[in-house]
Amino acid sequence: MDPLLLFVGLLLACLNRTGAQSGVCCGMSGDNLPTPQEVVDLYKSQNISRMRLFGPNQAILQALQDTDIELVLDILEYDLEGIASNDMSIVIDWVNTNIIAYYPSVRFRYIVVGNEVNPLSNSNAQFVLPAMQNIYYTLASQGLEKQIKVSTIVSAQILGTTNPPSNGSFRDDARSYINPIIDFLVQKGSPLLANVYPYFSYSADQEGISLSYALFKSQSVVVQDGKHGYRNLFDSMVDALYSALEKLGASTVEIVVSESGWPTQGGSGASTENSGTYNSNLIQHVKGGTPKRPGKAIETYVFNIFDENSYNHFWGLYLPNKQPKYAFNFSSAPTIRTPTESQKPYCHGYYITVHQPYPL
Repeated sequence: MDPLLLFVGLLLACLNRTGAQSGVCCGMSGDNLPTPQEVVDLYKSQNISRMRLFGPNQAILQALQDTDIELVLDILEYDLEGIASNDMSIVIDWVNTNIIAYYPSVRFRYIVVGNEVNPLSNSNAQFVLPAMQNIYYTLASQGLEKQIKVSTIVSAQILGTTNPPSNGSFRDDARSYINPIIDFLVQKGSPLLANVYPYFSYSADQEGISLSYALFKSQSVVVQDGKHGYRNLFDSMVDALYSALEKLGASTVEIVVSESGWPTQGGSGASTENSGTYNSNLIQHVKGGTPKRPGKAIETYVFNIFDENSYNHFWGLYLPNKQPKYAFNFSSAPTIRTPTESQKPYCHGYYITVHQPYPL
């Protein structure tokens, strides 16, 4: 079997079998993408049971009705100021238009208030927490605060120290921003969403970070941190965030990886092979947690379902014509055998027949 076919076969099988934890981001910034109904049909046909949408899209929301797909819905950054204001009619209108009009036919999971709004350089950061609070209390007025969680997304930029992971902490100059947000998440029982991209760290420091460490392929410990050994950069980045939360007394806050992926072209280290390796290994790996939290599956969203020509993004699992980029026919699932066979790799209780070994 061609290794590229194996990569996507593993990815498809794991997405199908680990739907409780894994999803795919749905960026729609392109003028050559399938229709919203075709997009949702693709998710359904591949049993991808979670979607992240980067802003309200009424056509996709309509197509998601009466499906089993759970949705993470972002609030667009230019809407933050209005939603954060004292004019509650703005918040109520947004919630009624984008949530109540579709609930419960659409299975909303999280409402994300701000995607990587940088408190060090973006004036909209001041609106994130008030907007989170307004959305939460508007949902609560409808009795939906437990069914639909409210959160925000951070990036690694908000961390001051990340290596080793146990030293992870939020930047001192970001504390006035992040501390109240973390307090809100603790009080409301919501997770913290984070975009985690080993690719960017690797591409910026290829002398200091090996490709195998970034692609989950290291066979031995690369970073030893006390009793914890790290064989991949993804775990190190996630555990640095957990360490930062623990230092704020927020160890109960779960981390959801709202984006992670690897491009097929457009940057150093970008290739179809590396993208297939990273994404298939990612979906397998997150079922087992991190060294700091072993056995605790990490809810993770792969970026992205399609290439987007508006941004020259080449991160998609599919081309805009819905063809899989890794030369795999998604209508033909790989052979799944019962767990009684001692074959590897292992994916959520199922063994995938591998005809050509490849280090994972």
